[in-house]
Amino acid sequence: MNPIVLILIKVYRQLPLKGCLQFIPQIRYKLSDPSIILVILVTIADEDIVLMAGNGRRHILGVRQILKIKNPSAIVISPYLQTLILQNKPLPVDALTASHITKRYTNHLALDDVSINIPAKTIFGLLGPNGAGKTTLIRIINQIINADSGEIALFGERLHSKHIGSIGYLPEERGLYKKLKVGEQLVYLAQLKGLSRREAVDKSRAWVKKFEVSDWWNKKVEDLSKGMAQKVQFISTVMHEPRLIILDEPFSGFDPVNAQLITNEILELKEHGCTIIFSTHRMETVEDLCDHIALINKSKKVLEGSKKQVKQNYRTNSFWVEHKGAFNSVAGRFDVVEQKLLEDDFYRSVVKTDGASPNVLIRELTNNTEVHSFVEKIPTMSEIFISLVKGGSDE
Repeated sequence: MNPIVLILIKVYRQLPLKGCLQFIPQIRYKLSDPSIILVILVTIADEDIVLMAGNGRRHILGVRQILKIKNPSAIVISPYLQTLILQNKPLPVDALTASHITKRYTNHLALDDVSINIPAKTIFGLLGPNGAGKTTLIRIINQIINADSGEIALFGERLHSKHIGSIGYLPEERGLYKKLKVGEQLVYLAQLKGLSRREAVDKSRAWVKKFEVSDWWNKKVEDLSKGMAQKVQFISTVMHEPRLIILDEPFSGFDPVNAQLITNEILELKEHGCTIIFSTHRMETVEDLCDHIALINKSKKVLEGSKKQVKQNYRTNSFWVEHKGAFNSVAGRFDVVEQKLLEDDFYRSVVKTDGASPNVLIRELTNNTEVHSFVEKIPTMSEIFISLVKGGSDE
């Protein structure tokens, strides 16, 4: 029997079979043995399967079958995945996976081979300057337009017209019918998403009560203030209980009180299992709400990851220090980037090291000044956004 090698390419992200197959010649070449059977793990439609290829043969096996293979020469599998398999639990599947999306309008390339993965039950920030391609990607996800190439999967299934009811979309430019009454509007939009009239009426009344706009049920939309109309539009986006919610600048037009109301609703929707895509230019909102982010600039994805990991990756080994008595840089140990007199003999300084640990830096500082506070200067999402967009960095 030929030796068997299980090669785990991705455990938690979608990898189409076509994409999986392209790795086979490369892996076989690296193993320097054309007779080796390759087993590559992929996930499709919530089912973990294995593509097994070698010697011209190609067939599908369940992951649990793979564990029964006798005397494999090597099995590369994460302990976490093995635990899921042995406990008979399904593999986690991303809420949305966009793979190699390209879209061109005549002479303008709106999206250039963009791939993103949005974990389920998270708030995902889709960021970028005006004209970067965010709205084009959102329209493709909503099936308003089609991509020229690439593929989108929603909860493990290739995007299909049946998924329209699973998505709630709040566009930046609101689209309510001004001559319709609020109640009629909400019921009509809910029915478009697949609810029966009875369900639509019940949910609409529950939501307008929750948002304290019941008095406006029989008022025309054109009679509403901008903030009130925004509330109605938000209700129409979420009341059919979609699994994926896309919010494009959701706080536009809201005063601080209503902005907090919408924030609380977004967090509650996440707690109930919804996945939320957040497109905004307000970086303070990204700091407060988002778990993961992707940044698109000039039609390309230039950054993606958890907010925590992104900020860690862009650390500059800089620290805020408040101290009594001025001090200077110490060659080879730390540099004083900025020093500002606060009052009397108290200063606030920005100190940068070449990667030395904070403990080492504190020891150095206490030899030079009287330290009153010491905090790492973690870059804000706004600083990261500006540095990448202005610098044109590419991932």
